[in-house]
Amino acid sequence: MEVSSELFSNGCTSWQRVLLTASLLTCCLLPTTARVTIESLPPQVVEGENVLLRVDNMPENLLMFGWFRGMTYSRHAIALYHISAGKRLTYSDRETLYINGTLWIQNVTQEDTGYYTFQTISKQREMVSNTSLYLHVYSSLFICGRPTTLVRPTIELVPASVAAGGSILLLVHNIPKYLQSLFWYKGLIVFNKVEIARYRAAKNSSEPGPAHSGREIVYNNGSLLLQNVTWKDTGFYTLRTLNRHRKMELAHIYLQVDTSLSSCCDTLDSAQLSIVPVPPHAVEGGSVLLQVHNLPEDLQSFSWYKGVLSTKDFKIAEYSIVTKSIINGRAHSRRETGYTNGSLLLQDVTEKDSGLYTLVTIDSNMRVVTAHIQVNIHKLVTQPAMRVTDSTVQVQSSVVFTCFSDNTGISIRWLFNNQSLQLTERMTLSPSKCQLRIHTVRKEDAGEYQCEAFNPVSSKTSLPVSLTVMNECPLLSCYMRVGEFLY
Repeated sequence: MEVSSELFSNGCTSWQRVLLTASLLTCCLLPTTARVTIESLPPQVVEGENVLLRVDNMPENLLMFGWFRGMTYSRHAIALYHISAGKRLTYSDRETLYINGTLWIQNVTQEDTGYYTFQTISKQREMVSNTSLYLHVYSSLFICGRPTTLVRPTIELVPASVAAGGSILLLVHNIPKYLQSLFWYKGLIVFNKVEIARYRAAKNSSEPGPAHSGREIVYNNGSLLLQNVTWKDTGFYTLRTLNRHRKMELAHIYLQVDTSLSSCCDTLDSAQLSIVPVPPHAVEGGSVLLQVHNLPEDLQSFSWYKGVLSTKDFKIAEYSIVTKSIINGRAHSRRETGYTNGSLLLQDVTEKDSGLYTLVTIDSNMRVVTAHIQVNIHKLVTQPAMRVTDSTVQVQSSVVFTCFSDNTGISIRWLFNNQSLQLTERMTLSPSKCQLRIHTVRKEDAGEYQCEAFNPVSSKTSLPVSLTVMNECPLLSCYMRVGEFLY
């Protein structure tokens, strides 16, 4: 925007002329002590949020100061303050300029991304400081710090294993944005006969399918609870999601029910072929042993495959009693080691190694037995960031805390004054729990809030954010108090 020379003239040199003249001075005229610095609070901001460009080491005995778009002087002024004349000017209702130089920008958009320059002019009409900062405004598509549209749904078994008679949750991560409906199926193939249940977001309700046994519960976050499981529940489960744009996503999980403690009448074979991952959840860079139990006594051969298809392209390794040796297959990555007892060691694992693995055994009677195992590889969680719509609020108002994490496949919990937050009827969490809203703030809500991001192998807690709750007060006095708080 063009700066009017009349706004700050008042019988003296105009703001525009002074700044233009000062910007032509060489940098050697600038003082080397108490250098002016600018800090963005928060450092990263998402569309629709507010940002504070805080100034530190503000010089003394100034004539004026101002904020501009870009790295050097331009006619695109944001806010100006003439100290001698006591005049303040901002060019948008979204900006507020404080007397300490700090600039408050509300409801930012991606168009606000760019460099911001803060300049100060001395009473001798010389430039004292010229400091720039790059502000990045992230798209509102980033929910909790990651673009959810680029992350496929995954399923986690909670707990990692279950015995017959117990219950297990098929926990879903990364539900698509704008979910319309989701479906659970028993097996790998999607068709109506094996549908367990479906959930419709518009109605916020679930309906049982033909394969529903009366022991399954579907939740609105997509997860499926299996109760009082038996050996018949062993096998694959498929999740199908559909969003408003008719985009479909599929995710699979294999459930192995431990029948070792079951009565004989509840199992087909007391020595059932099974695989146990050690550890159940591994960290990137570590190792996982797929430990095999109950190989056939008259074993002739076995083969390991990456995925569920038993084809040459997916074969990792095979063993034959004839050669008594392990032969690597096409899918061998030089990080796998096969053992004659059937076990397979995965080394230096990455998240890409997560997924299903298949073991196929053949005995002397040519009886084929197949077992599957889900391998879970996780990255160490990085520290999440947390922000609040307003850290100083009045009673009866509302406030929203948002937890941002760079990790996928995580869970989030909230802390209040270093204790687990006890939700009340005035509080709600978003479906992914990344946002906490207090609808009607009370005095007892004042304190420190934190969010903890965690997965099965690690957790990190954000820095605390303090919430101050004030009694209702006149608009002007509240404005002044918030202004003092921002300083």
